[in-house]
Amino acid sequence: MRFEIVFTIEAEEDIDELKASDRAKILDAIEIHLRYEPEKMSKSRIKRLQGLEWPQYRLRVEDLRVFYNVVYTVTDGVVEILAIKEKEQVINWLAEYGIGES
Repeated sequence: MRFEIVFTIEAEEDIDELKASDRAKILDAIEIHLRYEPEKMSKSRIKRLQGLEWPQYRLRVEDLRVFYNVVYTVTDGVVEILAIKEKEQVINWLAEYGIGES
């Protein structure tokens, strides 16, 4: 199944703030890893975030982290890119915006 990829406003702002080389790496990784198998977890690249309802997943691209959710509709699937953060920002971002499982 081919997933549609959509970016939130925050994710678009995060991409705009990146250096051109980092932006290219992130967009390539999103296309390669999330377009067809966004839920295929790996040892270090894609992880399902434990204890969180939002965001659901994290994609690692060098020192950058892409947070996203996977949503299924009747006809297809959507990968919603929520934010792109540097490794050092992750704990604070998740503490502020992450929603725990109920």
